[in-house]
Amino acid sequence: MNRRTFLSVSALAGAGAVVAPQTAFSAVGSHPAGKPANAPIATRVLGRTGMRIPILSMGVMRADNPAVVRAAYRAGLTHFDTAHGYQNGKNEEMLGAFFQDKDRHSFTIATKGKANPSSDDFEQEYEALFTTSLRRLKMDYVDIFYFHAADDVETLTSPRLLTILKKFKDAGHARHIGFSTHAHKPAQIDAAIASGVFDVCLISYNFKLHILPELNAAIRRGVDAGMGFVAMKTMAGGAEDAEGHKRVDGAACLRWVWQNPDITTAIPGFTSFDLLDNCLEAAHAPDVTPSDADYLAGLQEKEMLYCQHCGNCVSQCVRHLPVPALMRAYMYTFGYKHPSLSKETLQELALTGNECAGCKTCTVHCPSGFKVAEKIAAIAPIVNVPSYYLA
Repeated sequence: MNRRTFLSVSALAGAGAVVAPQTAFSAVGSHPAGKPANAPIATRVLGRTGMRIPILSMGVMRADNPAVVRAAYRAGLTHFDTAHGYQNGKNEEMLGAFFQDKDRHSFTIATKGKANPSSDDFEQEYEALFTTSLRRLKMDYVDIFYFHAADDVETLTSPRLLTILKKFKDAGHARHIGFSTHAHKPAQIDAAIASGVFDVCLISYNFKLHILPELNAAIRRGVDAGMGFVAMKTMAGGAEDAEGHKRVDGAACLRWVWQNPDITTAIPGFTSFDLLDNCLEAAHAPDVTPSDADYLAGLQEKEMLYCQHCGNCVSQCVRHLPVPALMRAYMYTFGYKHPSLSKETLQELALTGNECAGCKTCTVHCPSGFKVAEKIAAIAPIVNVPSYYLA
């Protein structure tokens, strides 16, 4: 795929709506002349929420240093994304401690919570989860509360789920309601539009997606209905290779995302001052360059770390393992270099570490070329590693 072809199939390439910042896992280069480091960061409006936020936001999931949050806040970032389960709740606690003496109108906070609407005690459990998140954050309300990691339309549109989400909003404890998803995205977006409940969608979005035409069309339908869109997983796993040895050029990946004016912001998970500096440098050079296009086109056919979450593998697996989640755990260790997050993911799945034992030949044939059995063998044992050995 050459540069011209790549741009022609990219997200709204040439729409002329490219603006603002983002993160980079590799260096962006020298600071552009005439663009001071403290220049304002461009903003977009998040759908019918009316929230105007910088295109560069902070995904706080892996960050455990409040000094990095402070640096981002002082640099002009105003939107911060966390979740109930990140770092076993310590992530929300860190943000709560940092923001407790800040002007509540100077920032916006999003948090997320997983739940099973078919559980007998779903309402009590989910309300307790949300109340705990507010307590940790030391806040009376969050700006966005997401139903976390929706897997299918049936769960997303459960009447019990929709009822309690509306309750959170009507009580004033969540200004806006959203959902996050990695899988079956166009169908879930359409279902969310029909429900009338969801204001925001947090969606995996990067140049490696196989379903870009269908996804972009669904995002456009969402925008037309007033929904706002936030991008995650913009780095397609964070590495150019399947083993995670070479970091991806994050600036190129993010410039590609910014081509789509329907994406309000992205939430890269920078964890250091160097990565934050790269983000801020990239903010002043947001246009896709010819070298960016060539670079991304060259990665199109390479096996990287980003799982498409197409779901084909689950039916192919004789044990019907949650292969996409296992691939995400692999990405956390080998792409993000964050094995403790892998362990959290595996523990949520109640895996033992030897799920593939007894299978002589793997029956899964991944359309992305993933060597699924090898990846599971590499990642599954981490569930039995004591947490204090993990970064």
